[in-house]
Amino acid sequence: MSAPKGMSVVVGLISGKRDDLRRCLKALHTQSLALPLEILVPFDDPCADVASLQTEFPAVKFVRAVGLDTAQARAGASREHHDTLRTLGIRAATGDVIALTEDHAHTARTWCEQMVAALERHPNAAAVGGAVDCDSEATLNWAVWFCDFGRYQNPLPEGRAEFVSDSNVAYRRSALERVAETWKDDYHETAVHWAMVAAGFELCTTPKVVVWQARTGLTLGAALRERYVWARSFAGTRARMDGGVKRWIWAAASPLLPLLMTWRVVKTSSSRGAYVAQLAKALPLIVLLQTVWAIGEFVGYVTADPG
Repeated sequence: MSAPKGMSVVVGLISGKRDDLRRCLKALHTQSLALPLEILVPFDDPCADVASLQTEFPAVKFVRAVGLDTAQARAGASREHHDTLRTLGIRAATGDVIALTEDHAHTARTWCEQMVAALERHPNAAAVGGAVDCDSEATLNWAVWFCDFGRYQNPLPEGRAEFVSDSNVAYRRSALERVAETWKDDYHETAVHWAMVAAGFELCTTPKVVVWQARTGLTLGAALRERYVWARSFAGTRARMDGGVKRWIWAAASPLLPLLMTWRVVKTSSSRGAYVAQLAKALPLIVLLQTVWAIGEFVGYVTADPG
């Protein structure tokens, strides 16, 4: 790969809160990257107030989404347009390296620099993902983090991986363009990554690139709805891409997921020797969250609809 001429960072609005986005943008504005850096924030009408940060961060490109059914989406009836917004950001990005993170995450000063270096270390990788840590004292936040990002906790292996997280990932533009059919309308992390692997690319992880999840004001109801919506999105996408008989086998196996997924969380944390006390305290909530996830997966497989 020739040396990149620039890097774009697309910030996904998950919380949609100005204070969260401000913290994220402040961290991105301290980057040590020597290349030109472009920061994009795609937003929809329910989060339109974030665009008022333009005066504070004049170099940031705020990309407004037009024509989305935002009222229904933000009520929890769909994937809340996170996928569509990410697609708008990727389309607008101009860098040779395109990275994704989230508004309630913050990064180290070397985040961009280390992403570019990791892609150089792994020339066959279409995407490099980093570690995701939890920056909260709330038990609910830890439970959600264990469910969503437990596999990405440090010490994260360096090298080829099966999964990378869309909250902390950098892509080669050429690889994204190669699989553009999978994200031209909506970016689904799993669909994009599976397509990249099918095209002959690798996914890699590195422990040197870290983001910290610092979610504020998270409630149990919101966390449960999020688990259901995201599980349905995952399963509905999977059923559409590789359905048939497999779809019904996955649906029948859904009741086993709470036990299996909780066991994976415990196994990963135990093997990496981190956060044992937080895990023990959060375990009942983890089981509840995984149960709701299983329901979402079941619905996604049966309907073959990501929502």
